[in-house]
Amino acid sequence: MAHVMVLNGPNLGMLGVREPEVYGSANLDDLRAALVADAGERHTVDLRQTDSEAEIIGWLHEAFRNGCPVILNPAAFTHYSYGMRDAAAMVAEAGLPLIEVHITNPHRREEFRHTSTISGIASGVIAGFGFDSYRLALRAIG
Repeated sequence: MAHVMVLNGPNLGMLGVREPEVYGSANLDDLRAALVADAGERHTVDLRQTDSEAEIIGWLHEAFRNGCPVILNPAAFTHYSYGMRDAAAMVAEAGLPLIEVHITNPHRREEFRHTSTISGIASGVIAGFGFDSYRLALRAIG
């Protein structure tokens, strides 16, 4: 059974209450339950969230050391975190799946959200499908 890390960046701990008209009314516990159900016997799902750039970098280092595929929603870090990009590149360059996900489609939002430091090194990018973006990423991992 493969271990998959699902890493979430800043403000995603407020899902369900933060801008429900944009992000929906479900929270991270709902996301965890959906991913665990989808994973079945194929994967264990380790869903984490942080508002700390340093912590998410540490988790990417952990994924690299342990050979874990990563589903990454970098949230606001998407647009400017070169440190996180470098840590994510270690995962991708090791041949591990690294899938960037977004609940919304950043290209339909403000212009500053159109640039990602992660997309260029990710195995794939899935955006705009709500929590189904994560579920599709889990399926892509296998």
